[in-house]
Amino acid sequence: MVPTLNVHGAKIPKLGFGTWELKGETCRKRVKDALDIGYRHIDTAQQYGNEEEVGAAIAESGVPRDDIFVTTKVWMDQFREGDLQKSLRESLVKLKMDSVDLALLHWPNPDVDLEETVKALNAARQEGLTKHIGVSNFTTQWLGEAVKHSDAPLVTNQCEYHPFIDQTPVLEACRSYGMSFTAYSPIAQAEVFGNDVLKEIARRHRKNEAQVALRWLIQQEDVIAIPRTSKEEHARDNFDVFDFELSDEEMERIFDLSRPNGRLIDPEWAPAWDTAA
Repeated sequence: MVPTLNVHGAKIPKLGFGTWELKGETCRKRVKDALDIGYRHIDTAQQYGNEEEVGAAIAESGVPRDDIFVTTKVWMDQFREGDLQKSLRESLVKLKMDSVDLALLHWPNPDVDLEETVKALNAARQEGLTKHIGVSNFTTQWLGEAVKHSDAPLVTNQCEYHPFIDQTPVLEACRSYGMSFTAYSPIAQAEVFGNDVLKEIARRHRKNEAQVALRWLIQQEDVIAIPRTSKEEHARDNFDVFDFELSDEEMERIFDLSRPNGRLIDPEWAPAWDTAA
């Protein structure tokens, strides 16, 4: 049974299945496999170009829609009032759903007034296009502004997070606002494999390095992880993280793996990232 976080009424499974870079039939099969395995939290985005496949897999799975927490993300070119709501309606058509559980702003967009964008996101929620709202890739400064402009609570900030990156400033900001933190690229695009510390801890628990990294994340307060894989066996392995627990000493050893150059996702439109003290 996957533990859930209750964040302002949103009941979010702490382990989800990400779909970044999954396309076409591969995406449909992997999402359906994930639901068969037991995942009940599926993450997609307009920019991924796979909402139709995600929706088809959910419809074919036989799992009741109300049992699945579905997140999509609004791309930066749809942040104007009216455009944002229209884009979410189009997403719902692709997903074959009446609403998503969570709609996020995918990245900060300095070219559109944040207050306008957040108000449009709130309007989408009021219209019933999404049950909950949040953000993605927001720094502490952007996050504070978004919270200030939002009438409804923001339930998560989805950002890169794995053992090689220190996200303490953003984590602390999220907690101060009563938000969760959703970790994408949680196994550092497979870089966790071969790390000596993770290998040693994994051997102790009869697990692999990815399972240890995922356990480290979901064992943290208010943190959710959404690993993505194109292989069914890896999806099964990633789900097999609920039968062991890391000690405080093991948790600290993994925290100590963070490094200044640990970030993997840093596109040209990224904001000026927070740095840990």
